[in-house]
Amino acid sequence: MHHTLYYTPGSGNSAKPALVAHHQGLPLLRRRIDVLGGESRQPAFLAINPRGQLPFLVTADGQGLGESNAIAWFLAEGSPLLPDAPIERAQVVQWMIFEQTALEPFISPARFFTHILPGEREARAAQIAGWQAGAVPGLQRLDAHLAGSPFVVGQRCTVADSAVLGYTHLAPEGGIALDPYPAVLAWIARVQSALAMPPLAELLPA
Repeated sequence: MHHTLYYTPGSGNSAKPALVAHHQGLPLLRRRIDVLGGESRQPAFLAINPRGQLPFLVTADGQGLGESNAIAWFLAEGSPLLPDAPIERAQVVQWMIFEQTALEPFISPARFFTHILPGEREARAAQIAGWQAGAVPGLQRLDAHLAGSPFVVGQRCTVADSAVLGYTHLAPEGGIALDPYPAVLAWIARVQSALAMPPLAELLPA
């Protein structure tokens, strides 16, 4: 029996646990859910996850787990992606929370209405501009941090890097240029190499 990951193609959140599993060579059954087509609100999926959110993991023993960073943490347990030192584990949690509060809430919707649903771009221009501006403080903080550290926590790649990478590397698809953040750009390349990250379309097949 293997864990089963229910995911959305192209999703930065779905990419986080999928990337952790890929890096470790962890067997993972992947089940595509068509969110745009309403599949996540259908009874079949709601019976699996009543909240209807993705990604969602059903463990090999049948337990359900939501929230992208929680799933990534679970899949990273027992691997070098989770540090042993208590302070470093706490720092991993710190940066995973940072990702969900300072980056994802801005990059994700800007990208969604710019890249995933471009037909909505004009009608939501003001909102998109607000999201793009909202991402700047988080990217500035991340860039300043990475200017003095090769990875988000410590000297090696951790699950925090997978989490922060999720939407950060997709920011240009939301009209958020990363050129002003050279440390972030260098870190993206470093993490993608360290985790042997395949193209998103391969990680999360449509």
